[in-house]
Amino acid sequence: MQLDELLEGIREGRRAQVARAITLVESTSPKHRQQARELLAALGSRDGRDGDLPDQRGPAVRVGISGVPGVGKSTFIEALGTRLTQEGHRVGVLAVDPSSIRTGGSVLGDKTRMARLSTDPHAFIRPSPSAGTLGGVARATVQAMAVLEAAGFDVILVETVGVGQSEVTVAGMVDTFLFLTLARTGDQLQGIKKGILEISDVIAVNKADGDREQEARGAARELAGALRLVRGHGEWAPPVVTCSGLNDVGVDDVWQRVLEHRDHLGADGLARKRAEQQLDFTWALVRDELDQRLRHSSGVRAVQAEVRAAVLAGELTAPLAADRILEAYDEG
Repeated sequence: MQLDELLEGIREGRRAQVARAITLVESTSPKHRQQARELLAALGSRDGRDGDLPDQRGPAVRVGISGVPGVGKSTFIEALGTRLTQEGHRVGVLAVDPSSIRTGGSVLGDKTRMARLSTDPHAFIRPSPSAGTLGGVARATVQAMAVLEAAGFDVILVETVGVGQSEVTVAGMVDTFLFLTLARTGDQLQGIKKGILEISDVIAVNKADGDREQEARGAARELAGALRLVRGHGEWAPPVVTCSGLNDVGVDDVWQRVLEHRDHLGADGLARKRAEQQLDFTWALVRDELDQRLRHSSGVRAVQAEVRAAVLAGELTAPLAADRILEAYDEG
């Protein structure tokens, strides 16, 4: 497909062209990466920017959503997304699935878990493999957001693989980071360990229904107390609420808290946050590009088998092997 045709399809919100464009920006092929740069530059040229990031002043609301496995992220996102589309929003969901370390593939099951939202004409769900590298997550996800926003989606929800380093990566590319948790998982204590509570802007205890409602409310109170230990005075105090994505109870309250956080940032604060994210993203792109160049280096390929055999035989230590590879890259 020609670039002009792809651009036209994206700007008209055609799903096939949007999907094709996201496939292009996710690709690690050098040829595709160059085509993706041209596409993103063209998408940004309409308002005089370079195009690697969505418009910093744009109206789209970007929310990262995370939580422990089994917390009900997909169910919650479907409930929230359906509510938003009914209110007239166009919702894009980017679900980052863990990739197999052996094959590079992934289950990509989010679309099957959001059956109702996946058929909504005002929503677009894109499950994407994490490709095993945080740099790959950053590049592909940020650029996929640019494509979705150019296609007219005004709410972008990024679901992450679980609780770990990828959450920090995703928190650095969205406006608001929402953490879903459960009662009786120990998260209210585990989170104090320099982690998820420090980057969360809104916290929701999910599955607060039936006999578990009171338990969820108690967990929310404990979490609110824990937050006071890790947040300084004068900072945004992340609200802790309860909800049930399955029964669509409290989901609207969670969304209202997201909007309150956005209002707290204000136009200037949001612009500053996105500018800092753009700088961080610049370095993420540099690291990702260096990784790709290293992998495709003819000099590295020439010594790769020899170095591998020497390391496996115990004849070469890892630091010396790394030096050998880097020397081969520099000479190439």
